[in-house]
Amino acid sequence: MKRYAVAICVLGSLLLTVFMSVILVPADAEAVPAFARKYRMSCTTCHAPIPRLKEYGDEFAGNGFVLKDQEAPRYFVETGDDQLDLIRELPIALRLEGFIKHQTETDKEFDLSTPYNLKMISGGSLSKNLAYYFYFFFSERGEVAGIEDAFLMFNNLFGKDLDIYVGQFSISDPLYKSELRMTYEGYAVYKNRMGESGVNLSYDKGIMITYTAPCGTDMVLEVVNGNGIGAADDDHVFDNDKYKNVFGRVSRGINDYLRVGAFGYYAKEGEIKTNRTYMFGGDATLSYEDILELNFQYLERRDDNMFFLKNKPADEVETSGGLTELIWMPQGDRSKWYAVGLYNWIEAKYDDDDYETITGHIGYMLRTNVRLIVEDTYDIVNEENRFVLGFVTAF
Repeated sequence: MKRYAVAICVLGSLLLTVFMSVILVPADAEAVPAFARKYRMSCTTCHAPIPRLKEYGDEFAGNGFVLKDQEAPRYFVETGDDQLDLIRELPIALRLEGFIKHQTETDKEFDLSTPYNLKMISGGSLSKNLAYYFYFFFSERGEVAGIEDAFLMFNNLFGKDLDIYVGQFSISDPLYKSELRMTYEGYAVYKNRMGESGVNLSYDKGIMITYTAPCGTDMVLEVVNGNGIGAADDDHVFDNDKYKNVFGRVSRGINDYLRVGAFGYYAKEGEIKTNRTYMFGGDATLSYEDILELNFQYLERRDDNMFFLKNKPADEVETSGGLTELIWMPQGDRSKWYAVGLYNWIEAKYDDDDYETITGHIGYMLRTNVRLIVEDTYDIVNEENRFVLGFVTAF
């Protein structure tokens, strides 16, 4: 499919989702997840819809899960020890997702993927300028997946907008957070690996430093193991080689409607036989109030020995990919329903690694914390189709 057809496909998917919205039924709305319980306010203060963050929610997370204009009542226990900040009640929330799927690449008519995900989420302020966040998958696709995000956050260091995260996180979080997307279909380019390389932009262990300059430019630096979040070896070591990988990003809001960014990633992996990976690209978000949002990501990747051959190939293997996402919320953060069009593509040297899908998604807020969805994804490369009905809820 030609690149110039992307916009047409996204628009077509959006129209498809609007048409499918007639099957959904109205209801009233309210919500009480962990932070909403703590501050006694609606989830719509930060999300529209769950789990997508509004600008206010992004600022809340970046401030160590503390509202600058409001202190939570009786948040810490009085112990008589001025060096001890002990949370009175541990903030906990649950997220439950279930789906009914039809996939033409299988011989099954329909699959009841209920539940598909069940996870426990906790996070909050531990003391001034110190916060934590983690979630644990009780079940992900029928298995106990364990911990993905889990980190300590040192916030507003030296009186500046400087934060340090230490723990597990997704390398691509400074780009577009996969955990905050609204579609069942993911952002494929972030999870893509080439050959026998273990390098991608998904979850890893490391350190992330974020800084917002007085001029408004955001900067991010990450140093990570580079081999994901698997189990430690017999020596209780998580990294499988002696190298560390580095990711950096710079972004800036051009005006009230446009934000642009650029990033680069360098990785080296292996022992005697090594592979060097370079990734670079750009992204842009064009938004109009809370009604329309257009996200665009482009990425290029170079691997010099992705099969770890004794004699390195003369030429690097080139891969390119990206995503285009269009979100429409007709009444902004008060919308009862919304629509999403998502286009994923990966173009690799080997045809088997190519990936190209177009997705149309419609959601309805049965309650503020209960979202019903209908979604259709067409796999352009394999000429297959996946249709999904489901729910996403947090409480």
